[in-house]
Amino acid sequence: MGLWISQYQGRLTSAEEALEALESGQRVFIHMGAAAPQALIRAMCAHAGRLRNVEVLHCITLGPAPYTEPQYEGIFRHNSLFTAANTRRAVQEGRADYIPVFLHEIEGLFTSGAMPIDLALIQTAPPDNHGWLSLGPGIEISLTAARTARRLIVQVNRNMPRTFGDAAVHVSQVHAIVEADEPLPEFDQGEVTDIHRAIAGHVAELVPDGATIQVGVGGIPEAVLQRLRDHKDLGVHTEMFSDGLIPLIECGAVTNKAKTLLPNKAVVSFVLGSKSVYDYLHDNPLFEFRPNSFVNDPYVIAQNDRMVAINSALEVDLGGQVCSDSIGPVPFSGFGGQVDFIRGAARSKGGAPVIALPSTAKGGTVSRIVPTLKPGAGVVTSRADVHWVVTEYGAVNLHGRNLRERAALLISIAHPAFREDLEKAAATLFTTRRSWGQGGAGDSR
Repeated sequence: MGLWISQYQGRLTSAEEALEALESGQRVFIHMGAAAPQALIRAMCAHAGRLRNVEVLHCITLGPAPYTEPQYEGIFRHNSLFTAANTRRAVQEGRADYIPVFLHEIEGLFTSGAMPIDLALIQTAPPDNHGWLSLGPGIEISLTAARTARRLIVQVNRNMPRTFGDAAVHVSQVHAIVEADEPLPEFDQGEVTDIHRAIAGHVAELVPDGATIQVGVGGIPEAVLQRLRDHKDLGVHTEMFSDGLIPLIECGAVTNKAKTLLPNKAVVSFVLGSKSVYDYLHDNPLFEFRPNSFVNDPYVIAQNDRMVAINSALEVDLGGQVCSDSIGPVPFSGFGGQVDFIRGAARSKGGAPVIALPSTAKGGTVSRIVPTLKPGAGVVTSRADVHWVVTEYGAVNLHGRNLRERAALLISIAHPAFREDLEKAAATLFTTRRSWGQGGAGDSR
């Protein structure tokens, strides 16, 4: 025990001194999610006067992202693996960049040397009795970044929960340690609306007892979790979750007993939520944290029988193409794990890949079911990958359907105010000699 303690004490320093190691032209990785190390981020920005062309790489982070502000142009340039609310403006205004990439493939960029990391800024819980520093609620791609970085700087924060699984680095692997206790930023999922609840009702019908579920965060996932409280022996294999999962565990709906991969464990990569959920994770062996290279690998996901993957979209065209990361050509979010889980669930025995979205946007003035995607829009999930699509008006299965059938099914779950226009568009897009409406789509299920 004495060796790691002396190593820890010998590497203690201030945030400002730790960031003196940063040089112009380097690539810096920042721990994602709620674990973004704010003291180290502030110290990095404090060194801005001597730096040029520093690349800042990460997925979604909570809390401030000051390096994306206009005054740091030419000093820091964010390279976004998932465009989040705190960095979206910089990406859309051209001061930052966006990388379309499947979440399970990101770590391979680090380990292969295709995207080497000079500095990794990571936040951890205090060391355990053996000198291991847990990355808390954020393992995802950050653990691999920490292990492959040329230099690893750690902010040790007593507010970070200690989590289990493949979730820690050892003091001996760290080059500089900064002790700074700060509250973890909390994630506001927003209001759960009646539309979300209606969508959730249809999704819940696709979840059998004993299923393993993947859900994200936001109004629809929260509403789905609320509708699953009468289910039995559900399991969890998901890249992320928030507060809504905890009541399912507490009421006994989630037991993880029926899982065919890592039974009795809720498998997860990162968590975004309130202080309550962070506290619930602390020293809780129910949760098995693993990197996204494992959790999001479609081959791994498919080993869960009855895998139900629930993902969202910005719009779906009448052929079934799903746009989730952009509004036209303008980046809005990212690929994340949508395709990973859609493909994994499709290959699962008894699995169900689900795209769930409200039928409209902008207060009901715009349909999310569209004839064609906006010019320049990115296709995240291809039409051959899409199975179930759900809105508040129902659930339809596009798998194995031709284009005309797909259009008819999607129109049936579009908002009624837009169905006539969608039918006219479908007649132009998918028919020539035959008139629209002949040869019906058949039973949607």
